[in-house]
Amino acid sequence: MLHHHIHFTHRVLSLKGRELLLYCVFDLQLKRKYLKINFLNYILHLVLGWKTERSAAEGDDVMAFNEKDFLEIEYDAWDKENGTLISTTSEQHAKDAGIYNKDARYGPSLVILGTHSIIKGLDRELRGMEMNSSKKFVFAPEDAFGARQEDLVRVMPLSEFRARNINPYPGMHVDLEDANAIVKSVNSGRVVVDLNHDFAGHSIEYEVKVVHRLDKPEEKIASLGRTYAAEPTKVEISGGAAVLEYGSKVSKNIDYFIGRANVIAASFSYIDGISKVQVKEEYEKAMEEKKAGEKEGDAAE
Repeated sequence: MLHHHIHFTHRVLSLKGRELLLYCVFDLQLKRKYLKINFLNYILHLVLGWKTERSAAEGDDVMAFNEKDFLEIEYDAWDKENGTLISTTSEQHAKDAGIYNKDARYGPSLVILGTHSIIKGLDRELRGMEMNSSKKFVFAPEDAFGARQEDLVRVMPLSEFRARNINPYPGMHVDLEDANAIVKSVNSGRVVVDLNHDFAGHSIEYEVKVVHRLDKPEEKIASLGRTYAAEPTKVEISGGAAVLEYGSKVSKNIDYFIGRANVIAASFSYIDGISKVQVKEEYEKAMEEKKAGEKEGDAAE
């Protein structure tokens, strides 16, 4: 949703406190037959001019979001076919619906508009939403997870799974051809897999609220870090260079290194002006190792 401001050359209406002051000067030599038409046009000119002036001074009530804007949203999503909650940013809602995942991160979720990180319909509707107000939308399959495609249902030999040390069973999710697939059946050495999204062909209902728009590059990088489970302890930006610091309390496991790489790649792709990223890491010897080292030192003395 785009908002176009209309600007007028003459401004004769202003808002002071709660009083609306109109100042009209009429040409007494106007011909009588034109007076009514010109007066109405003049009042319309004044009112539109006042609205434009007030909008510029106070900001639009409706905020338009644009391509590559960083938004943090709260949402619930239901399968419209049966009313089942399928995704949420609320930990309590997840627990109530029986879909709670202890490894998931709940709370506002990052969305970067125009990057295909969310379904097409939601990306479109978010652009015209107001900050901090909730809306409900129902998206048809073509605006959600797409229509089902029967050619994405495949039959594969069981031996291919065995070769990868996978013992498939119905309902199991596996990665095939750079896509997620679900095992539908396992019979007589054959495995039927479905590469369609779980909710392909379904209408999806969303209730969504935009809680933040992130404008500062530091905020954007921090939010990317939370999204990829590699949030920096500190972010500093000077010119086009970003410095990401990871303190000793940040766990440096395999997920961290993958997440950190994603944060850097997304910073280059989606944050204007970032041309260089420097990473500073701090490591601290584990307490057990410290104590063992101290004991060895004492014994040597």
